[in-house]
Amino acid sequence: MPGFNPTAHETQARKADHLRICLEENVQCAQVTTGLEHYRFNHCCLPDLDGQSIDLSTTFLGHRLGAPLLISSMTGGTAAAHQINGRLATVAQRYGLAMGVGSQRVAVENPDLMETFAVRSLAPDILLLANLGAVQLNYSYGLDHCRRVVEQLEANALILHLNPLQEAVQTGGDRNFKGLLEKIEQICADLPVPVIVKEVGNGIAAPQVRQLAEAGVAAVDVAGAGGTSWAKVEGERAVDPIQRRLGQTFAEWGLPTAECLVAARQAVPHLPLIASGGLRHGLDVAKTLALGADLAGLAWPFLQAASDSEATVATLAEVLIAEMTTVLFCTGQSSWAALRQAGVLERVG
Repeated sequence: MPGFNPTAHETQARKADHLRICLEENVQCAQVTTGLEHYRFNHCCLPDLDGQSIDLSTTFLGHRLGAPLLISSMTGGTAAAHQINGRLATVAQRYGLAMGVGSQRVAVENPDLMETFAVRSLAPDILLLANLGAVQLNYSYGLDHCRRVVEQLEANALILHLNPLQEAVQTGGDRNFKGLLEKIEQICADLPVPVIVKEVGNGIAAPQVRQLAEAGVAAVDVAGAGGTSWAKVEGERAVDPIQRRLGQTFAEWGLPTAECLVAARQAVPHLPLIASGGLRHGLDVAKTLALGADLAGLAWPFLQAASDSEATVATLAEVLIAEMTTVLFCTGQSSWAALRQAGVLERVG
């Protein structure tokens, strides 16, 4: 068939499968939790605050945000993804939230699909993050590809995601991670926008956080376990019985989000950190901020909302903001930085 790109077709089909499975199947971690349940805020019954004056705004990578919330990278490459990204971007613009898109590899392989990611016209002011799999740097991708996805999206930064378990379970996955850190370092040095490195839900341990910081990344998203299990997702897709078995065996694999975050903040005291992986409400968000995150990312709750309507996404954003405001008010703190003071959050288990 003239112009038919089998690789692009396969990638697009995979993206459609991912979206369907995340929305319709139970692919959340069942045994491993985020670890945030082991922390509790100390209630202040006499907050010296006017609750109406609490300001949630913050700055991340030089961009002012209405709240320290990131709509984490999810999707792109299909008609359904186009609609979902549009709804998310519109709400991100309204409330001043940051937003990442799903892996743009499918748009590199088929440029016609870039429109399923293109949301800048809907959200001219947001912190918008492009996204590619870091492992693709070992499969012919380089600086030009990174620059292209940033420019096409009109993004403010690039996420390079790390997903060795997902690739191991995925039928035909890309499993050559050898020498990847050096290539990430080169992209950090040469790309004209900041580079963020994230996992996809299995966590980044402190030694790797240090390595990434030394390589020049602008921020790390620890993306720990406790939320969506991409081993389960790929196991659901797999036809090969070995790959299906791998998905079952490693369904609960990973480092809990809270553990990753605490260790990362100790390892790199001054590096901007994003906490994601199983966050479900504003109380989770506030706990990660108290533990050292600068930004908190949610994916599955926003995906569920965006699959319904823009109004449902807006309601979710308002609920998250109300929950975060309540945490500050009921701990007697007027800022996110103040949440990190001794005695505000304590470990209880």
